Amino acid sequence: MNMQNKHYKAVMDEVERLEKTGRYSLVKNFIQHGKTTVYAHCIDVALTACELAETHNFDVNYSAMITGALLHDYFLYDWHIPQKHFGLHGFTHPYTAANNAKDDYHIGSIEEDIIIHHMFPLTMYPPQSKEAWVVCWADKLCAARETVTNRLVFLKKAFQR
Repeated sequence: MNMQNKHYKAVMDEVERLEKTGRYSLVKNFIQHGKTTVYAHCIDVALTACELAETHNFDVNYSAMITGALLHDYFLYDWHIPQKHFGLHGFTHPYTAANNAKDDYHIGSIEEDIIIHHMFPLTMYPPQSKEAWVVCWADKLCAARETVTNRLVFLKKAFQR
């Protein structure tokens, strides 16, 4: 993915800023899909969103899109443990992530839109901004890739026995 490399520095610079000014390094401690950490997933989503926007010539605010993508799963709990959160994770974590992001950082309306609406169509309300649509799309692509990759690793090990 050559276009990802073009945006890699911007994404990693924003990761560094988020780690220095908030609790972002905590996302390294939580698993998202299979064995993929929230940290790795969010970086992958940010890079994929940049690639999608560039490939399709979308006129987006890359800075806001990168920040929103990095914070879209900033829920800061292990969703595999039911007692740690209220409600079904898929429906509630966008609001938890948005509240955590607002507590730790100054986020704008685009970033908030990205965080709150990234689970559409599971959640009822669609994204409002171009950036949020791109991140929503990127999140689905990355989640599918992470899930399939983890399943393939499992199957490969099973067939080697």
